[in-house]
Amino acid sequence: MPNSIKEKGGSPDDSDRGVAAYNEDVRNKSEGFDPLHDPIEAPAGKLNAMFQNPLENIPKEQLMKDVTDFCQKFNLMEHLEVFKKGALVSQNPNKVMEMEELTEEDKEILQRERTHKWHQPWQLYWLVIMCSLAAAVQGMDETVNNGAQAIYLQQLGITKDNKGTPADRFSKAMVDNLTGLVVGAPYLACAILGCWLTEPLNWYLARRGTIFLSCFIAAVASIWEGVSNSWVNLFLARFVLGLGIGSKSTTVPVYAAECSPAPIRGALVMMWQMWTAFGIMLGNIMGVAFGGLSPDISWRLMLGSTVVLPIVVCAQVYFCPESPRWLIQHDKIDKAYRSFRVIRSSELQAARDLYYTYINVQIEAKINTGKNFFSMFWELFSIPRNRRATLATWIVMFMQQFCGVNVIAYYSTTIFTQSGYSTSSALLASMGTGILNWVFAIPAFLTIDTWGRRNLLLFTFPFLAICLFWTGFSFWIEKLRPTRIAMVTTGMYLFEVFYSPGEGPVPFTYSAEAFPLHVRDVGMSWATATTWCFNFILSFTWPHLLTAFKPQGAFGWYAGWCIIGWFLVLLFVPETKALTLEELDQVFSISTRKHASYQIKNAVWHFKTWILRKKLEPLPPFYVGEEHLKAGG
Repeated sequence: MPNSIKEKGGSPDDSDRGVAAYNEDVRNKSEGFDPLHDPIEAPAGKLNAMFQNPLENIPKEQLMKDVTDFCQKFNLMEHLEVFKKGALVSQNPNKVMEMEELTEEDKEILQRERTHKWHQPWQLYWLVIMCSLAAAVQGMDETVNNGAQAIYLQQLGITKDNKGTPADRFSKAMVDNLTGLVVGAPYLACAILGCWLTEPLNWYLARRGTIFLSCFIAAVASIWEGVSNSWVNLFLARFVLGLGIGSKSTTVPVYAAECSPAPIRGALVMMWQMWTAFGIMLGNIMGVAFGGLSPDISWRLMLGSTVVLPIVVCAQVYFCPESPRWLIQHDKIDKAYRSFRVIRSSELQAARDLYYTYINVQIEAKINTGKNFFSMFWELFSIPRNRRATLATWIVMFMQQFCGVNVIAYYSTTIFTQSGYSTSSALLASMGTGILNWVFAIPAFLTIDTWGRRNLLLFTFPFLAICLFWTGFSFWIEKLRPTRIAMVTTGMYLFEVFYSPGEGPVPFTYSAEAFPLHVRDVGMSWATATTWCFNFILSFTWPHLLTAFKPQGAFGWYAGWCIIGWFLVLLFVPETKALTLEELDQVFSISTRKHASYQIKNAVWHFKTWILRKKLEPLPPFYVGEEHLKAGG
């Protein structure tokens, strides 16, 4: 039987304060936090981000009283003892082995949480499967058009008339415009509408309802694409498709982040990109599968084939638990506890996470009182902590597009054809890019929570630049020579190898965790709108860029952006791995100037150590955390 919780506490003054008053004090003290000069316990000369726990300094007697009041208020008195233990564990997570209130079984459960982090309930993995299928829906929607456009541009009379002769009703510039417009239509819709509908949709429909609606839209739009009889009709169908892509791409990573335990959150959230890559591969496979059929039907089957997966997601989504954090936001505490119970291994872990999340939601709800969407959007830029997260997410999302990946995803068939492939061979070669994109996302699954998001980006950006230069310069080889085909193919394939573990999974994982809860939906809308806006710009401008710069200059343009991206990540993107969503506040409380200054010194140190082979004293660590870093986070 579990041990009873003995209520011991501090002075009467302390016991009268309560959680809300204490949290307000902490919030006030953390405003303008300066790790160099504030009076914290840390070695002199070190920069520190002290991850403050809102329960940390509450006297035990008061904490037990607050937990009792909490259970009474939300009809959870039958679980009072486990909630008391959960609150104590949240208050002192590194002292659980010393707590008399915990049984040996409790301690073993909490110890296994660290030593067997992948031992999770099957319901959590069922939820991950659903999120992965939703990601695959998006991947197919993005790339099935790759093979189809080579056919429908002729079938719809954009490049050729119905007799197969070159059409003269459009100039070359107009053909480029129409190609970019039809290809980029979903991403235009995402940027101007789809992403910004996320906040109201999530508020009224919750996470699961938003995912259901977005996949339903995707299914309808897929059928519409397949029966389109003009470029205008196809443009409208793809624009509607973007309404579903926008809300889905914003909601699914947040949903996964809110349900995942901190030690494996990054890996589970990055499943979004990994299975988007799987969907990209499926889209390319559809191009090969239907490419040999009659032209008037093949492109329709390619585009229409994307109807299957969204229907599967719609059928599955309501068998998954709702996000506990969303339920807490809407005062559905009993349902939140039931959700936590099915995605955590024990009642103790569920109670701990529920109470700790509830306290943080209360703090942020108090800050958020009287605010609407526009005021919360303004807070992304007006509050320093949020502004740093906004800048960092903008950088990783912007660079996800301007690293040039979707030039390959959307136009690889055309690029391969220009390098010397036949149309059927180009479709097969495009399938190879999709396969590599998926396979090489697996290393990120294994390293994103150990090596970190930031390090993956810094490691892969230089290789992305090299691969793009390689691909572009290969077009200087004479067109009919096999060497040109081999060099272009190798460059594009190697690009996918280095993109998949870095700029592929990191941006959505990073964006889903960077913002505080009270602006998370708005922040994620901002982040995804950024990537879809520049996605549209890339897809719309590539035909013009290719005409004006030729392949050499067009690929070189994006190679240059990869170099710029490396410096942007170095200076302005903090690490976020293995921290709870609530503890990230203090990471983004450090001034951008201090962060950039330290990272420049760190880069110089690594250059001297690894390149010049000098023996130097290690730099002091930038972050000294109280709990997670000591625990090996």
